[in-house]
Parts: sequence; C-alpha cells; structure tokens
Amino acid sequence: MPATNRIVIGTWIRQTHRWIAIAFTATVIANFIVRAKGAPPPWVTYSPLPPLAVLLLTGLYLFVLPYTAKWRSGGGA
Repeated sequence: MPATNRIVIGTWIRQTHRWIAIAFTATVIANFIVRAKGAPPPWVTYSPLPPLAVLLLTGLYLFVLPYTAKWRSGGGA
C-alpha cells in the first residue's frame, strides 16, 4: 500500500476514534443520569459497549501504528 494511502487511512481512523470517544462519553454520562432515577432498562446499561468495542479496535491500531512504521522503514523493532 502506498504511503499516502496509509496516511489517509490513519487520519480517518484517528478522527473516527475521536468521534467514537465522544459518543462513548455521552452514553456513559446518560447511563449515570438514568441510573440516578432508578433501575435502567438493559439497553441503557449495555449502550456504552458498542462504542467501547470500536474504541478498542481503533485504539489498538493507533497504538501499533508507530511500531509498524518503524519496522517498515527498516529501523528495527
């Protein structure tokens, strides 16, 4: 894959990670607000999990990105 495509994909994933983090934070805040009013339905309790799963995948990609760039450039591990 050419370097320009990797940069575009990396930028897209970074932006996605930021926006999903905002959505995750909003669901957690909403969860606490609903819990303060009583027992929430299960869908409210589990609503932060899908954004959290996306954050896990994009975060792992962003974590590994500098190491793979160093490896591709021949800098070693």
